[in-house]
Amino acid sequence: MDILQKEQKLKKLEDELKRLDDEQAIKNIKKTIEDYKAKAMASLTAWDRVLLARHAKRPHTQDYINALFDDFIEMHGDRTYEDDRAIIGGIGLFESTPVTIIGQQKGDCTEDNIACNFAMAHPEGYRKALRLMAQADKFNRPIIAFVDTPGAFPGIGAESRGQGRAIAENLFEMSRYGVPIIVFVIGEGGSGGALAIGMGNAVYMLENSIYSILSPEGYASILWKDASKAKEAAEAMKLTSYDLKEFEIIDGIIKEPLGGAHRDPKVVFSNVKETLSDALNQFASMSHYEIRTARYTKYRNIGFFQRFNYDNLKGVSS
Repeated sequence: MDILQKEQKLKKLEDELKRLDDEQAIKNIKKTIEDYKAKAMASLTAWDRVLLARHAKRPHTQDYINALFDDFIEMHGDRTYEDDRAIIGGIGLFESTPVTIIGQQKGDCTEDNIACNFAMAHPEGYRKALRLMAQADKFNRPIIAFVDTPGAFPGIGAESRGQGRAIAENLFEMSRYGVPIIVFVIGEGGSGGALAIGMGNAVYMLENSIYSILSPEGYASILWKDASKAKEAAEAMKLTSYDLKEFEIIDGIIKEPLGGAHRDPKVVFSNVKETLSDALNQFASMSHYEIRTARYTKYRNIGFFQRFNYDNLKGVSS
């Protein structure tokens, strides 16, 4: 039974609770619900977390913007081709501090998802993000990024307009900025499409988000020539927040309510707000050089850590 099936069972229990009119029966079913949450909803597999990361009702970037920032002004276009709705960005206030906010945007329904291409950006989306980040660096505004994408769009049009170059330029420029970049993986963190706005001084993942080189289905198709083995692939890929924290790729895990962020978004917004406030305070007294150097050192250390562990897994001495 995966997490979505468990969620359906939980909904049946909650619907049953609404129909009851007996005080003792209500008390009993409430206890059943809490016990079920504690046992079934707290023991999640990697595939369960994949399903939660993709959950249709999970809060999206726009929800975080509305909850955390004041006076948000959205900016559009890459000044080259067109506006890409897969990436939303602009400026706003966080606890009275001007910041630049960028994030991949999924829709709340099929029509919205089609309009924003299921959060899979074209090159113009990454160029828009780069334009906003360059502006933030110029005016000394921290950059807050929300990652939630299956990956960059792999279509012919995107490739012909320079998808790979757009991602590479973002990575190159982000490595040079002197303002802090704080990244939150709030759902799916897929491949270069996620990393193109995700090279942060501090990177946090929501508990049930995922971050990987490609989807479990893609991994299974390549490795086993069978996309139906996505569940096994999810376990092998080590793509959960707990895996990535253990590998020291991310800086922290933000807790979610039992059953996922969609079950109580206000709790998640509060947890993200507290984490963001602490992160900005951490970098507030640092110079541009110190911030840039700290980001460089962070990613150099990740590379060393991964090579060290890979060599040890192979039985090769470093």
